[in-house]
Formats: sequence, structure tokens, C-alpha cells
Amino acid sequence: MLTSAIRMHLAFSDCDLDVERRILRRAGRIVHVEPQVFSLLVALAAAKGRVLDRDAIIDAVWNGRIVSDSAISARVHAARQAVGDDGRAQSVIRTVTGVGFQLAQTVRSGRPDTVELDVPAIEQDVHMTKSLDGTGLAWASSGVSHDGQPALLRGGHWLTHLELDLKNHVWAPLLAHLNQGRRLLRYDVRGTGLSTRSVSDLSLDRFVEDMLAVLHASGEQQVDIVAASQNVPVSIAFAVRYPERVRRMVLLSGFLRGADRRRDSAPSMTDAFLALLHNGWGDPGSPFMQSFYAFYMPESTRVERESLAEIQFASASAEMAVAYRRAIASFDVTKLASLVDAPVLIVHAQKDAVNPLSEAQDIAAHIPVSQMMILDSANHIPLPRDPEWARALEHIMRFLSD
Repeated sequence: MLTSAIRMHLAFSDCDLDVERRILRRAGRIVHVEPQVFSLLVALAAAKGRVLDRDAIIDAVWNGRIVSDSAISARVHAARQAVGDDGRAQSVIRTVTGVGFQLAQTVRSGRPDTVELDVPAIEQDVHMTKSLDGTGLAWASSGVSHDGQPALLRGGHWLTHLELDLKNHVWAPLLAHLNQGRRLLRYDVRGTGLSTRSVSDLSLDRFVEDMLAVLHASGEQQVDIVAASQNVPVSIAFAVRYPERVRRMVLLSGFLRGADRRRDSAPSMTDAFLALLHNGWGDPGSPFMQSFYAFYMPESTRVERESLAEIQFASASAEMAVAYRRAIASFDVTKLASLVDAPVLIVHAQKDAVNPLSEAQDIAAHIPVSQMMILDSANHIPLPRDPEWARALEHIMRFLSD
């Protein structure tokens, strides 16, 4: 393949291809494209003006698999849109009739100094409220719901920060998507972000009370909930305790039983992970962070990994992160799941190494009105450039619009 040995930036016109991280920038801003479209752009740039015929494009983009001419045309059309070109102008990507396609611009090496997010800016209002035990909770509201849709509550979990999330290469694209046509409510869980940092009670009941406090403060009577990872058992418990408050739920990468409650979990591995966490929290080069990436986001780019590492210290201290992992490991809502009345969509990566697929299957088996979407992915954390998570987002928005 043309891209196999390339580890550089390829620049042309006002575009830059970061080949290693698989990122396209145009005029210094990131443009999100499908993986096949990116591979096509790299192949054209690497050819440096040479015409690529149909076989060369199939080899570079589809690894030699047989595809239709319409599939090739669709990727060329998308590539032209991404670089500010079209089929009429052909100022960047030229069609050579009867032969193939070529890049019509001079290719040069390049490396931009800064990386900007190409997502709509979110204007939010940040507030403080108190949970039942007096713990201060920071919460934010952005956008307005249309067509009678309820507000959307993004359940709180670790590794978030209300202000920094909007600049984060992992969370910002997801939040921008969820905020379309909806009032979006978010909060930093106790002990993290802008909420009270010094807390000792990390029990399931306190987390449920925190969700209720945020809803009280927001003035919303009923919401849809998007919960991820450790917020899944919290949201299940919340929906059972306050069924009138929940219309629909989306549960991402979740579980019913924490690691200490699973029959197939090895406590020694958990202890080893916590030791690594404490010593390497927020250090991009530490053994913990390498282990974290491998388990939580194995298919991430360097930009995404660095972006998430930067938010760790701002989100929580190493001591609080360890306390969180210990608390989460003891959660068990197996007996509550069958009492959930709201319709639920369960989304889970097939090769999730943090919470195995069997946990998602258990959720689906216990919740009466549920459907499951299994993704061909290994990423526990939703990544903007993962085509499976992009497909899941479309399904999620359809589910919530019903």
C-alpha cells in the first residue's frame, strides 16, 4: 500500500495530512473525514502528481478488496468536499478521463504548530448546586430543546471537566453532537472537575443523589439520559428510584457489576492497575498511561491520547482517581435492572477490554424494554474518528428522537 511507509505530514494547497495520526487539517483546523477518505487523500498526495488508476486506489483504500465504481466515486466526492474542491472545479483532485485521478497541487512536507478542533463552539452557563449531603456540584447548561424534545442529561463520570471538555479532542466532538437541537445538561461528579474536590463518600446512593440535585437545579422535570461507563449503574439506580424523571436512556460501555463483583475478575490485576494509576496519573509517558491507552482507547490517535492525558490532572488528583476506581469496582445493580421502566438503548464495543461484552448482554437481558447495538470496535471511550462510534451516534440520536 502507498501509505504503509509514510510517517510524515503531506501538505498541499491549504491542507495538511498528518499521516501517523490520520488527521486532516485545512487552513489549520481539523476536518473530520472517514478513514477511507483519508486513505484516498494520502494515496493521492503520496503519488505526487502521478495518476492513480482504479486498481491503485482499491489497493490503497480497500486493501485490494473488490468494490464498485460507485464506491470509488463516493470516496472521491467526499475527499473533494474535505479539501474544498468539487467535480466541476477540480482544482485539487483532477479526474483523468479513462485513466483515474491525480492530485493537481504541489505536495510539500509540513507540520502545523497548533491543532484546533473543527467542531461547533458550545456556549454554556456554569452553575453550582449542592447535593443532599452538602457536597458542591458544578453543572452546566447549553443549547435549547426544539420540537418538544426533553433536555438531555449527560451522566457524570471521571475524566471530565466542564470547561476543559469543550476544548478536548475526545469529548468536544461528542458533546457538540449531543447538543444539536437539545438542551444539554452536564456536571462534574463529586471530587472532580469544578465540583467539590475533597470528598470521602463515593457510594452509589450519593451518586444517585447528585444526579437528582442537578435536575432540581436545572428546573427540568423529565430528561433523556446518556450514561457512559461507571455512570451506567448510577443511571440505572436513578431510573428505578425516580422513574418519572427519565423518559429514555442510552447506556454506553456500561456494566451491572463492578470488577470486584464479577466472577471472572482477578483482584490482583485490579490492585496492579491501581498502583500504576497512582504513580502515573497524568504523565503521558508513564506505564499507567500506556496501559490506560491500551485498555480504554487502543485505536486512538496521538492527538486524542495527549488530549485526554492533559485533562487528567485538571479532572482529579491521583488519590481521588484511585478512590474512584475502588468505589466503582464494588457497584452492583443487577437486582435493580429488571425494575427499569424506561426504554433503553445499550451500545457496547465488541472488543471492549474494560467492561466485557458479557456485561452489556447482562444489561440487555435484565432491562425489560431494551435494545442492543454491538460495535466492531475495541474502544471503551467513544472516539470521534472511529467509524463505528460515528455510526452509533446516528443511531443514538434516532433513538432519542422517538
